[in-house]
Amino acid sequence: MQLEQKFIENKKKKRKIIILLFLIALGLFIVTFSFFRTVHEKRTLPSLKGEKSELAVRGNIVSEDNFNLVSSKKVYKAGLDTRYLNPEKKELFLKLFSIYSGMDYQELEKKIKDAEKSPGYVVLSYNIDSRAAKNLKELDIKLNQLNVFIPRKGGSLSLIRRLEISESGEKRTFSYDDTLTPVLGYNSKFESKDGKTKVNGVKGLERIYNNNLNDSKDGVLKGFRDVISYIYFDKNSIMSHSIDGYSLNLNIPLKLQKNNETTLDIHKKRTHADEILLTIMESHTGKIISMASSNRFNPEKIKQSDIPYLNVNAVEYQFEPGSVIKPLSISLAMDKGLIRKNEYFSAYNQSSVKGAYPIGKFTIKDDHAFPKGNISLDDVVIFSSNIGTLQIAQRLSGPEFYEGMKKFGFTQKTGIDLPYEKKGVMPKLWQFSVGDKQKRDNIYKATVSFGQGMTSTFIQLIKAYSVFNNDGKMVTPQIVSFLSRDGKKYESPYFQAPEQVISKETALEMKRMLIKTVTDGTGRSARIDGLEIGGKTGTAQIAGGTGYLKKYISSFIGFVNDEKGNSYTIGVTVINPLPVRPHYYAAQSAVPVFKEIIQNLIKLNYLYPKEDIISEN
Repeated sequence: MQLEQKFIENKKKKRKIIILLFLIALGLFIVTFSFFRTVHEKRTLPSLKGEKSELAVRGNIVSEDNFNLVSSKKVYKAGLDTRYLNPEKKELFLKLFSIYSGMDYQELEKKIKDAEKSPGYVVLSYNIDSRAAKNLKELDIKLNQLNVFIPRKGGSLSLIRRLEISESGEKRTFSYDDTLTPVLGYNSKFESKDGKTKVNGVKGLERIYNNNLNDSKDGVLKGFRDVISYIYFDKNSIMSHSIDGYSLNLNIPLKLQKNNETTLDIHKKRTHADEILLTIMESHTGKIISMASSNRFNPEKIKQSDIPYLNVNAVEYQFEPGSVIKPLSISLAMDKGLIRKNEYFSAYNQSSVKGAYPIGKFTIKDDHAFPKGNISLDDVVIFSSNIGTLQIAQRLSGPEFYEGMKKFGFTQKTGIDLPYEKKGVMPKLWQFSVGDKQKRDNIYKATVSFGQGMTSTFIQLIKAYSVFNNDGKMVTPQIVSFLSRDGKKYESPYFQAPEQVISKETALEMKRMLIKTVTDGTGRSARIDGLEIGGKTGTAQIAGGTGYLKKYISSFIGFVNDEKGNSYTIGVTVINPLPVRPHYYAAQSAVPVFKEIIQNLIKLNYLYPKEDIISEN
């Protein structure tokens, strides 16, 4: 009986041992199978440590009303080692990859065929966007389940190299085609040290703020890899997030800019001009709220015909400004107390040639006829008298006149945040080859006082005219309001404080005469009821290599104010309008553009005419 009981107990023990051994064997089989399956599905063999980078991109350019005008998008590279592509499933791969990537099927097929001549790794595309990259990573898993990838002949059975998707660089995107060009500028590509595609600014804001926009740092994750080769994060890992470049936040709102560009396009057709330039600047701050040209281009698709449009002519083109210089010349004499109150000046009607002022071998004439023998200071400004202006300028010494114009900002850059700005040319006294010093001084002042024999840029005129609408203080034009990153704001490095150029009294007196020029003089067609508008017309011939051409530049530089305190300095320059009288005169070419720009400001609530204020109350 005892022997039988022992036999039964031994039998139970053996059964338990067999079951235990079976379970252990089953467990080992499952672990081993899982391990080999994991290794089989991996595209690379696992390593103990790993490193992964996260690409940082160039900063954005953002309008005042928070529209992304320019941004950078990450682009991805898709590659494949053709030795791991199952020949029987190649057609399936081509079709699915073409659908998921958006790549042309024939182009893809050709790349695979060319790669198969010399089997190995081939890049299928360098320009995959983030959405397509995500889809392709999901496709890679599906393709592997469908046995599209197989171990290569003669290789390790445990290694399969599948579809590889990785960051290849960045692509600069201009969201609104040609809007705000050429001010925004354009870019060129380059390859960074780690082989990623990056961009550098070539022109415009992209150029002058290039270092700020590109001040970025890639993110890094360093740590141990798990069994499927993914880097996992623990206390020993090192992780830093990517830091993109600084964004530029502009003073320019998108909606106003587009409205103004449409206006310039219409008037370019009307005037048959080569180009029309416009700038609107806050008179008290220097903030530019619109800078437009009729000649624009798409920075992502620059054509051969766009090459003449790539320069920012508002700061790069130098020209003789003509009569818009007269208020500046007269202000210099006024500021030194060289003009008596209620003084009159000779119209030179008593000479043998009516309305002509002889100076050396030159004769200066006026376009406007003055029937009386004398003209008032108001008439000199309102009706743009050359003869009156040069008589006033003669009261200054040559050095006084030169230094005064220099103080108004000529012969130097304005400080605007755009690259390649020109200074213009202000001749010095000794450059006038006249034997007698007095005659030389007189000719110099006479010529330059009404904007001939000198050159300036469009933006220099805008800056100079800001003094008349800002109590004699001159502001520096600024396109960028501030730089930003991670929710923090940083002041633009190009900001400058206003500078007192002439006295407040002189500025207010010239402002009064410029307003009268619009109500009674050459700028009459700029009038809009309920607003304070002033300005000066200027028409000058374009100088060529051997003299003056039968081409003209017409400008109207002025200001507009409302009773709510909105105050803007505005300039319009029309380059080479139809050269037939009177179409090329500023009154017919530039002033109508100026008026329509003010109407755009009213329509978009940047200005409130007096009637509107009354109706609101």
